[in-house]
Amino acid sequence: MATPRPGKPVRGSSTGRPLMAALDLFGRRWSLRILWELRTGPLGFRPLQKQCDDMSSSVMRQRLTELLDAQVVHQLPDSRYALTPLGQEAYQALRPLVRWADRWAAAMDPQGADRTDDPPPPTEKTSKPGSTGG
Repeated sequence: MATPRPGKPVRGSSTGRPLMAALDLFGRRWSLRILWELRTGPLGFRPLQKQCDDMSSSVMRQRLTELLDAQVVHQLPDSRYALTPLGQEAYQALRPLVRWADRWAAAMDPQGADRTDDPPPPTEKTSKPGSTGG
């Protein structure tokens, strides 16, 4: 399956609208999970696979190839994967949905309300490449 691109027909739409292409890309199984796991920094293939509940290697390669082609993820010289600036923007765009999901979870299960999916934003100290954060 080809990587969705704005301006081209995608699953569910022949218009080529950028939103439809983005929904196709991120609607593919594991794509959002990969984006989510890379939100805090680069990961190698195996650590990323582990973070993604040990998804199959072949599916992970396919999704990484699509996300690389879509310029959402890039591969560093040391072979780890990281979000591109576009990938970071996609993560930022998802944060309101994460906050809504936390409120929804609290409404559905008030006793589990202290759980959250959204990590605190990185501090200046931890956001620099190579920083150990402490």
